[in-house]
Amino acid sequence: MTTLNVAITGCGTIGRTHAVALREFPDVRIVALVDAIPAAAEALADFIEQQGGDRPALYTTQAEAFAAEDIHLVALATPSGLHIQQSLEVLAAGKHVVIEKPLDVDLSRAQEIEAAAKEAAAKGIVASVISQHRFDQASVAVSNAIADGRFGRLTSAIASVAWWRSQGYYDSGDWRGTWAMDGGGSLMNQGVHTVDLLLWFMGRPVEIFAHTARLAHERIEVEDTAVATVTFENGGLAVLHATTAAYPGLTVRVQLMGSDGSAVVDNDRLEYFHSKDAGGESADMGLQGGGNQAEQELAKYPEEDYKAADPTVYPAGHVRQYRDILAAIAGGTQPGVTVGDAVNALAAVRSVYVSATLGQPVLFEDVLAGKYNDLEVRTGSTPAESA
Repeated sequence: MTTLNVAITGCGTIGRTHAVALREFPDVRIVALVDAIPAAAEALADFIEQQGGDRPALYTTQAEAFAAEDIHLVALATPSGLHIQQSLEVLAAGKHVVIEKPLDVDLSRAQEIEAAAKEAAAKGIVASVISQHRFDQASVAVSNAIADGRFGRLTSAIASVAWWRSQGYYDSGDWRGTWAMDGGGSLMNQGVHTVDLLLWFMGRPVEIFAHTARLAHERIEVEDTAVATVTFENGGLAVLHATTAAYPGLTVRVQLMGSDGSAVVDNDRLEYFHSKDAGGESADMGLQGGGNQAEQELAKYPEEDYKAADPTVYPAGHVRQYRDILAAIAGGTQPGVTVGDAVNALAAVRSVYVSATLGQPVLFEDVLAGKYNDLEVRTGSTPAESA
């Protein structure tokens, strides 16, 4: 593979995550950093140098970087509300793009990105959206088991993100906790990866009925707690939950249940796996979830394939997804996570907000088709808010 020149747009915490992940690939070179705040780009350039990399050139706009550098791939690590302009600019310039989650704060704008990505794909341009947990060892094992029919009919699922974010977290940036730039609260920002996993496992949603609330934070427009029920095309049912009001912070958990097997992924680990086809202990009333086959199932997926080469690299999930993205670029194929996948996850989140605002179930396809594009969503009223 020839050297792939990368620009990182957005040089904050997530930009640094991309820089660290890209260090894993000898044929990748970060040649440019773009940030409207020069000090942020300077700080990331210093960090890259300290880690042994060449110091990238610094720019305040992508247009300046594109004019000065031979860039092949752009990683967008900016606030979600900026993704539409920046991603379209990258694709129009004929460059591959990786966009951080969520794809955008506005569904119709995300669909614009999807249309541009499809057009670019016809010219060999790869566009992907970060959903790194699809590439976790546990997620891959569960997804493959589903594809092979090892759980039988998928009957239900529970997907929960139970985290804590302090008031200081929301106060740290004037864009945090706003509909315009954050696009939502605990579900959009902390839960969108889990929404993506739920859809990846269970399939296409049909109907969503939700409630949202702001229970433990001030000075934010969005929810810190959301709960929804979801029905799927396969007939399965799910409960979706996301909160940043669970002190001191619990786990991210996806529990998947089927007629021939079940699995539990907790904080990216396969905590439980049982499939009837593997034999072993089982019972008519498996109250304790007997016959855990997680260890033998994970043995099919060597752990070293899911780790960063450098054990000190913390964003291993980003490393795994970048392996997929770089392989797609080299092979002229579609990445494991497409912009269309991200649009569906965003539409599911939007469905939650629409349902909570209207106080009624909504059809996923109606939301995707733009029926509620003009609806101004809001966080549900609670006693805590009016106290």
